[in-house]
Amino acid sequence: MAKNALSFVCQNCGAAYNKWQGKCESCSEWNTLTEEDTTGATSMPANLRPKRKGRPFALESLTGSSPEAPRLSSGMTELDRVTGGGFVRGSVLLVGGDPGIGKSTLLTQATSLMARAGHRVVYISGEEAVAQVRLRAARLGLADAAVQLAAQTSVEDIIATLSEGTPPRLVVIDSIQTMWTDTVESAPGTVTQVRASAQALIRFAKKSGAALILVGHVTKDGQIAGPRVVEHMVDAVMSFEGEGSQQFRILRAVKNRFGPTDEIGVFEMTGLGLREVSNPSELFLSERDLGSPGTAVFAGLEGTRPVLVELQALVVPTTLGTPRRAVVGWESSRLSMVLAVLEAHCGVKLSGYDVYFNVAGGLRINEPAADMAAAAALVSSLANAPLPVDAVYFGEISLSGAVRPVAQTSARLKEAAKLGFGRAILPETARGDAVGDAGLTLNTVGSLTSLVADIAARGRKATASGKSAADKRFASQDG
Repeated sequence: MAKNALSFVCQNCGAAYNKWQGKCESCSEWNTLTEEDTTGATSMPANLRPKRKGRPFALESLTGSSPEAPRLSSGMTELDRVTGGGFVRGSVLLVGGDPGIGKSTLLTQATSLMARAGHRVVYISGEEAVAQVRLRAARLGLADAAVQLAAQTSVEDIIATLSEGTPPRLVVIDSIQTMWTDTVESAPGTVTQVRASAQALIRFAKKSGAALILVGHVTKDGQIAGPRVVEHMVDAVMSFEGEGSQQFRILRAVKNRFGPTDEIGVFEMTGLGLREVSNPSELFLSERDLGSPGTAVFAGLEGTRPVLVELQALVVPTTLGTPRRAVVGWESSRLSMVLAVLEAHCGVKLSGYDVYFNVAGGLRINEPAADMAAAAALVSSLANAPLPVDAVYFGEISLSGAVRPVAQTSARLKEAAKLGFGRAILPETARGDAVGDAGLTLNTVGSLTSLVADIAARGRKATASGKSAADKRFASQDG
């Protein structure tokens, strides 16, 4: 028997090298290479392996009936929304999130609700003892649920236990970084062990038809730790996001083979666990400061769900040679583009000002429809001109200064009308799509110049003196 081959494997990306080096050439991380056995204890030389003759298999055409995969409801509407309607039998989900964000709480609630519905649910914890899981369930008021618990890390023992009796409908592994298998000689948590353990558990899920949820650790930049190949092996990758200082949490699908990837589930962390938020707009606007300059309400869209959120901007004179640009909840490159358009086409000189931009409540916005709301908040702060408290903004800004239409205009307007807003500032070409606006006053904008001129006029009216600082900054808009 040949000796096991040793190599140095990066614990961040999984790249393997023949010798140790300080920096991984694949992911550019330092001091992440550790020595591992890449062949495993049960491997054998290629010349001693028995050769197997291939067997032909049937090929099928693109036409034909394919029944929809049966779903298993988790009992939590927000979780089912993100998964695409429930758990698919034999599917594997990978859930990641920062430490203490509430991953175990979410899964404890989901498994308890499914157990109360009569399904066999197994919760395997590799980080906590059974007594600790019971304490959490008692705190959440779920101690009476018939969830089967175990504190185990051996993959072979877990699969042997789950194979006995009725196959489980849902299995939770918390977490995959603590699992280990005898097929490889590496410490738990290493790239080789995570990959081999995940492969064995996924094989069991596909064979038995049980839905499997793997909890994964995350790195300092929020990415799921371990080899990226695990994310390709599973059917869905979900991220549980939120700030420790905020009470709400957002479950977002990064990958989903059985559903959309643009849906979000919103939860509120309370003393009794996670509470589902059916109307997240009310949560994000609950502490809104009315009548303050630099704030604008953006009518956004997360998947098929319209969400209204407050955008906050603060523009102050800089004392540095290079002005600061601090952004929270939005792409910094998108903010730089909006600032460039304001200066190039609207005459708004921001090169001598520090700009601070924030999405209230900690929500992260990814769609370009927030451009016009962000521009309105920036100009409002610069001119010290409060925006109308009953107005919502949405629209994409092009590099020429034109305001372009966005999708789902009607859904955005309906959500704004439901929350009591009276007007909407939207792209001029989107008026025809505003079906069912529920009585909202529609103020269309064809270019960013007209929006800036309107806000500048508000700043002049709010100033007692005849020639204010806003007049000097927006002198180019007088015409």
